Amino acid sequence: MRYLVRDRILGIGDDYWIEDDRGNKVFLVDGKAMRLRDTFELKDAGGRVLVDIRRKMFAVRDTMVIERDGEPLATIRRKRLSLLRNHYRVSLADGSTELDVSGRILDREFAVEYDGELLAVVSRRWLHVRETYGVDVVREDADPALLIAVAVCVIHLAQKEREDG
Repeated sequence: MRYLVRDRILGIGDDYWIEDDRGNKVFLVDGKAMRLRDTFELKDAGGRVLVDIRRKMFAVRDTMVIERDGEPLATIRRKRLSLLRNHYRVSLADGSTELDVSGRILDREFAVEYDGELLAVVSRRWLHVRETYGVDVVREDADPALLIAVAVCVIHLAQKEREDG
């Protein structure tokens, strides 16, 4: 399933819809303004919060955490010893599962993999609408909310890294 994301991810306090490939509003990204740390909520079309996305305040490396129902679901950070500048590791809360995110993050051209198997592709190439990118969830059994949240996080972290120098 392919989802279309308007590229306003980085504005805290901004809300925007994520649509499916038929133009139906599927998820709402609710940016929380007036918070000390970067915070987003990913909601379904009915307004139910699916995941919370927060930037950890006191971490050695920039880190974002995805929570579901108040419980940690995943932690995202840039891979420590990567020769590729745009390589992130997603550690799931179960402690044994890690997803790899690599590609040109700021260009919105990257992949999310688990153990070498493709889960999702993020790309602008398929789209003709400016400032929009697609998240194509490849596996049927994958959690689209989690994969969209991962895309939001890695783009946010890469943008922060670029701004910080």
